[in-house]
Amino acid sequence: MWRITPVAGFRLGLIVPPGPDGSYHRAVIQLRLTVADLGQLRFAYSPLAEAAESLYMLSARRLPDIHRGWFDDVRDRLGDIDMDLLLTAVPGRSYMADFLFGGATSPQTSIEQQIAAVAAVSPDHFRREFAAVWTGGTMPPVIQDLVADPGGARRLANELWKYWTVAFEPHWRAMRAVFDDDVTYRAAELTKGGATAMVADLHPEISIQGEMLRIDRLALPGEEMTTAGVLLVPSAFSWPNVVFATGAGGPACLIYPARGVGNLWGRQERGPEDDALSSLLGRSRAAILSSLALPRSTTELAVELGQSPPAVSQHLAVLRRSGLVISWRAGRSVMYRRTPLGTSVVEADGTTIAETGDGSAIS
Repeated sequence: MWRITPVAGFRLGLIVPPGPDGSYHRAVIQLRLTVADLGQLRFAYSPLAEAAESLYMLSARRLPDIHRGWFDDVRDRLGDIDMDLLLTAVPGRSYMADFLFGGATSPQTSIEQQIAAVAAVSPDHFRREFAAVWTGGTMPPVIQDLVADPGGARRLANELWKYWTVAFEPHWRAMRAVFDDDVTYRAAELTKGGATAMVADLHPEISIQGEMLRIDRLALPGEEMTTAGVLLVPSAFSWPNVVFATGAGGPACLIYPARGVGNLWGRQERGPEDDALSSLLGRSRAAILSSLALPRSTTELAVELGQSPPAVSQHLAVLRRSGLVISWRAGRSVMYRRTPLGTSVVEADGTTIAETGDGSAIS
C-alpha cells in the first residue's frame, strides 16, 4: 500500500510499513545514479514539509504514538487557526498539493521562504493542484471557495504561517537539533563507508545497488536522475515512512526519518537537585548531562540552565574528557550531545530515555 503525490514536476511516493504478516511487495523505484549525482549529494531541511506531513496525519487520523506528545502540547493553541481549511487542503487522500514540498535547498531553508513561495503560486496552478487532490471525490465547499478566490494561495499561505507559529515555531530549535545530530551522524557514516553505506543506513527499504538507487515497494519505472544531485532531507513527521521525489531540472529529494525523533516530545527527566547523579557529578554537571539527549550549544545550555557560558564551557570540557559528551562544530557554534556512556550514566540514575544501546533514539 502506497500513495503517489505530485510535487511541482515531481512524482512523490510515501512508503508505508510492512503488512501485518511482515511481508513486503516486490515493486520498487530504481533510479540510475551518475558520478555527478553522487558528487552533489547534500542535505536540506524543509520546515513546510514538516507542517504538511503533520496536517496529513491529523486529517487522516493517523497520528503515531511517537507524536502524541507534540499534539498534546499544541492542540489547545489551535483555536485561532482555520483548521477546517488546513485539514481540508491537506486531506488524508492519495495526493497532496505540490507547493507544500517545494523550496528546500539547504539546512538553512526558512519557513518564511517556503510560505512566500506558497503565496506566489499562480491561480491556475493552485486550481490544478486541488483538482488533483480531490480527483475521484467531491471537492468540499471550503476548497471550492479557496480556488475560486484569486487570492486563495495567499489565504492558504497565511493560515499555514499561523499554524507554523503555533504548532512548530516553539519546537523548531529542538527539531533542528535532531536534524543537525542526524546529519552529523550521516557525515561520519559517509566518511567511514562511502555514499553506498550512508544511503543504505537511512531506512531499511533504501539501498544503492551498483548504479541504481533502489527504494523498495514503490512501483515507478526506472529513470535517469538529473545531474542536479540528490537532496537528503531528515524529517520528524515523515516517521516511519520515506518520501521520494524526482523532477527534471531540479535535484531528487529523499525525505527520511531522522534519528532521535523519539527524544522530541514529552520527554520528562528528573532534575538533578537531590538525585545520585548530582552527588556523583555535581549539580551543574548533572544538569548539563541531563539536558544533552538532544544537541545543544554552550550558549543554549547557559540560557536553559541559568548559568554563565564560561561556567558551562568548563563543565562541558570536564564531561568531554570523561567520555560523557561529544562535540562538533556546526557553522559558528560548537554542539554537544551525550555519548552512549553518558546516557547509560543518566539512565542508571533512574531517568528513562527512549534510546538504543548506540545512543540513537528508538523510532
